[in-house]
Amino acid sequence: MNRQEYMQRLEYRLRKLPREEYEKAISYFTEYFEDAGVENEAQAIEDLGTPEMAADQIVREFAMENAKAPVQNVKHGVSAIWIGILAVFAAPVALPLAAMLGVLGIMLVLVAFMIILCVFMLTISVAAAAIPCVVVGIWMLFTSFADGVATLGLGLIGLGIGIWLIMGSIALGKGALRTITRLFGRIAKGGARHEKH
Repeated sequence: MNRQEYMQRLEYRLRKLPREEYEKAISYFTEYFEDAGVENEAQAIEDLGTPEMAADQIVREFAMENAKAPVQNVKHGVSAIWIGILAVFAAPVALPLAAMLGVLGIMLVLVAFMIILCVFMLTISVAAAAIPCVVVGIWMLFTSFADGVATLGLGLIGLGIGIWLIMGSIALGKGALRTITRLFGRIAKGGARHEKH
């Protein structure tokens, strides 16, 4: 690729920018090539990166500057929205992929939370179902002692199992919460490390 092809591809990618920004960017690249000279044209192209990457960077930077500036009129506001949309589409594939992975991670956390909640509710219902059995067992002690002892024993066993399951589901919930917290901490550390490089 030579300078002319580079500039044509760059101009095509920047054509949606406002006129002033478009001219400023094209002027910068033209000056860059002129300073490099014909003999260093290939090196200049290598330093600048592909025209698509350079244009995407310019659009993103312009969108960020535009987002910081207050909206002065409707035309400027519509232009800012348009530039923001261009910046999203100019973003590298990793950004939408990261957003999709983030949503997927949140959904997995929600599913895990719902499963733990269901286990907890099941254990509470086992313990709660044993309480009427204990009450009936106590009442039956006065009518049929053997049946009352058996029913009372089954109710106490069910209540014990239910309490044991409740304690286990609480421990499961705490463990899952710690694991999820560590996972998000590692992701945050990885993102901070990635931004430093």
